[in-house]
Parts: sequence; structure tokens; C-alpha cells
Amino acid sequence: MTYVLLLVSFVLIVVGAFFFTNSVEWAGVRLGLAQGAVGSLLAAVATALPESVIPVIALIQGGSMTQQEIAIGAIIGAPFLLGTLAMAIIGFSAYMYRNRRDQDEQIRSEVKTGQRDFAFFVVFFGLAILFGALGLPTGLRIAAAVLFVLAYVAYTYWTVKQGRGGEGEPDAPLYFDWTRDDPPNNFQLIAQLVVSIAAIVGGANLFVAEIESVALSIGVPILVLALVLAPLATELPEKLNSVIWVREGKDSLALGNITGAMVFQSTLPVAFGIAFTSWELQPEAIVAGIVGLVGGSLAWWRLHQRSFGGRFQLTWLALFMGFVVYALVAG
Repeated sequence: MTYVLLLVSFVLIVVGAFFFTNSVEWAGVRLGLAQGAVGSLLAAVATALPESVIPVIALIQGGSMTQQEIAIGAIIGAPFLLGTLAMAIIGFSAYMYRNRRDQDEQIRSEVKTGQRDFAFFVVFFGLAILFGALGLPTGLRIAAAVLFVLAYVAYTYWTVKQGRGGEGEPDAPLYFDWTRDDPPNNFQLIAQLVVSIAAIVGGANLFVAEIESVALSIGVPILVLALVLAPLATELPEKLNSVIWVREGKDSLALGNITGAMVFQSTLPVAFGIAFTSWELQPEAIVAGIVGLVGGSLAWWRLHQRSFGGRFQLTWLALFMGFVVYALVAG
């Protein structure tokens, strides 16, 4: 039954991803936003929801050390995965679909938008790891949490302001546009967004539950489970959106989906963790954070070269697998 439910969850995520990418593109047209802004805000926040729910649920259930480990691990694990394995996926996707893309293996994403996203990520995720390594008294933790929230508010304002100016209608019509209106009406757009997000979130949560069941049955440590398995199960399937966009040559949407999620995950969930836990990071969490920062910094540099291919794909993959091995040995 576990494997049947895993298959069901995967189908939900895949179907939801196709409907979601289509509806997000049309939402960007409706709001008059460029592809980079659509990817960094609309797509990124919506696909980050399942992973962001995990620490909230863990802390609502109680404040034990185990639940705090799950919460902190999930908060640190998401940016770690996005800065390593997700970047490798972008490069592999560009290579895999090179024959049907006008730009071959090159990543033609908006450099200015990507620079801003990576800068926010490196600064605030770096601060999050530093605060967790030093340990802060309660008063300073609350002040830090407020700072992280305000930073994301500023990021959102800046992204919308810079992202004005749509880039034309998407190639495919809205799937829920049964009347074939041009453009589709708001009800059809909202209905497709709600259904697609529900499918992605529901499929991801089912996927997490079944994967966690398997992991616990084979004795994986709780912190490793939270740092690696939870974000792997929630974040990675949703990055199918980016694979679809890379396949279609919409690199600004593809990369923005990931870099926007990196900004979101390194600010708002971190603010929640700093405010409602002791935010004292164990060595495994600190190492995961440092590895994620290294991977994100490498992607920031490669953005200027417009290439995530070749040895860099392997570097991001090696960073991810190297930490997994370290965590299993240390755990």
C-alpha cells in the first residue's frame, strides 16, 4: 500500500505541476509581470508551501526537542536542497532538452532578477546560520525574526516594482478556459490555480508521509530525516515546474521558481524558527547551511556565464551527496 500511495502522490504532483505552470504564466499576464517576477514570486511562494508547513505543524504539536529538531531541520534543509540539487536539475534539464531549445544548453534567465534573488539568499541565509551557530538571547531573536520578515516584504515590493511589463501571452491556452475566452476570465484562472496547488500540496504531503514511514522503519535519524528527506520529498517533486519551463525555453520562469523559493525559505520560515525555537543549530544543520550557501554562490556566479552545465552539474550533485554521506555518518 505504501508504494501505491507513493505512485498516487507522484501522479498528483505531476498533474498539478502541468496545470500550475500554465496558470502561473496566465496570472503573470493578468498582473502585467515579466517572467522573472512571476517565477520569483507567484511560482516560488506557491511551490514552497508544503515544505513551509512542516515546521509549523511540528511546533504546533509541541515544543519537545524532537519537534524542534524536525522544525529546524526542515527550515534549513529546504534552502540547502535548493542551493545544491535543484541547481543541478536546471543544468541537467537544459542539457537533456538541448535539441529542442533555441538557446541549446545556455540558461537565458534575467540576470538582474537572478542577481537580486541570490544576493538576498546569501545574505539572509548566511545570517540565519550565523545566528544559529552563535545562539541569541530571546530579545535579539525576536528582533532578528522581525528583520527577516521585513526583508521579505521589501523583496516582494522590489520584485513587483522591477517586474512590471508583461512579455505577451503564453503559448498554450489556459486549461480551464472551457469557453476559450481571450484572455481567460478571473474565475477560470483562480479555479485552475486552486486545483493545481491543491494537487501539488496534497501529493507532496502524501509523498512525505509515506517516505517518512519508510525512513523511520529503516532507522534514519530524526535530524537527517528533517534536513534531507523532508525537503527532498516536498521541494524536489515541485521542481518539475522548472523542468517543464526549461524544456519550453522559459528559463527566467524556471530559474526564478527556484531562486524565489530560496529567498522565501531563507527569510519567512527562518523568522518563524528564530522566533519560536531556541534556534541553536547542531553541527549537521550548520554544515547543511554552509553547503547550501556554497551551492547558491556557485549558481550566482554561473548565472553570469549563462551555463549551469558540464562539471558544475556534477559539483552541485557532489555537494548534495557529500552532505548526505556526512549526515548519515555523523548521525
